[in-house]
Amino acid sequence: MSSFRKMLLAGVILAFIAAGVAIYRIGPRNIIGMLRYDQRREGSLKLGDKAPDVSLRALHGGGQTSLLSYLAGKPLIVVFGSYT
Repeated sequence: MSSFRKMLLAGVILAFIAAGVAIYRIGPRNIIGMLRYDQRREGSLKLGDKAPDVSLRALHGGGQTSLLSYLAGKPLIVVFGSYT
C-alpha cells in the first residue's frame, strides 16, 4: 500500500472518529433537529386573518381543548423567538 493511500485511509478514519465525537457531544436528537431546521414552508396566513382551529393538550391532564373555544373571540398573538 502506498503512503498516499495510508494517509488517505488515516484521514478518513479520523474524520469518522471526529464525526462520532461530535454526534456524541451534540446529541443525536439535536443533529436531527439541525438537519430538519430549514425544511419550513411559507404559510398562507396574513395579518388580521382568523387563527386556525387546533387542538391543544391541557397541562392539568384534562384531555384536549380547542384553541378557538379557549379564546372565545379574544385576540391571539403568537411570538416565535429566543429570549436568551
